[in-house]
Amino acid sequence: MKRQLSRLVLVATIMSSVPAWAVPTRIVVKVRTKDAKFLGSGMGGALITVKNVDTGELLAKGVTAGATGKTDHIMEEPHQRNVPLSDEKTAKYTATIDINEPTLVEVKAFGPLAQRQSANTITLTQWIIPGKDIVQGDGLVMEMPGFAVDVLAPPAHTRYSTKQLPVKFDVQANVIMMCGCPVSADGVWDANRYEVKALITRDGKPVGELPLKYAGKPSQFAASMEITEAGAYGITVYAFDAVNGNTGVDKSTVIVE
Repeated sequence: MKRQLSRLVLVATIMSSVPAWAVPTRIVVKVRTKDAKFLGSGMGGALITVKNVDTGELLAKGVTAGATGKTDHIMEEPHQRNVPLSDEKTAKYTATIDINEPTLVEVKAFGPLAQRQSANTITLTQWIIPGKDIVQGDGLVMEMPGFAVDVLAPPAHTRYSTKQLPVKFDVQANVIMMCGCPVSADGVWDANRYEVKALITRDGKPVGELPLKYAGKPSQFAASMEITEAGAYGITVYAFDAVNGNTGVDKSTVIVE
């Protein structure tokens, strides 16, 4: 009996000294923008990080690269279960992580990197099993909300003198989907559907709202503005889709002193 017990102790000691070998496991991450296509190279991609939830260890980091996908397939055709929305050219990041046990990971996406004033951060958690790649179909898909709103005029910190009052200028903004898809009248992303407006403040206090109209060119919205008093004016332009709540914002300033 003592001899058998000694053997069991020896076996247990040997097994405990054998390293648990990490298994390379792949995760394909794609970022689809809300009510639009995938976030790819044309908008700078999205920065992807993969961390171990329990330890905080960074397991992988990279940027999605590739195309936005096919418009008709993504936006117009009926979708069927288990039929991918993406194809071999669609933007993605393939993370390879080394794990030796089922691991809960946090996947974070930040983008679009080419429009940082409109960039959002999204996260999800997912159990990953060693050797069980997540590469099938669309892979791991994350949804990025928002519009990319870029105030083109007036440039930030535009300055005028009180001697120039009243001051008249145009407020102009470029509004696109987060994948870079254009907004146009009666297009797939219909300019008539979106509310684009400038919220105006003077010295930090609200003084009015200015609706921006579609300016006749894809993604361009504009309106004329007049200032009659001195002050520091904040101009916050937003785009809003009442159908699904999608929203984007950019800001500029005008100083009259």
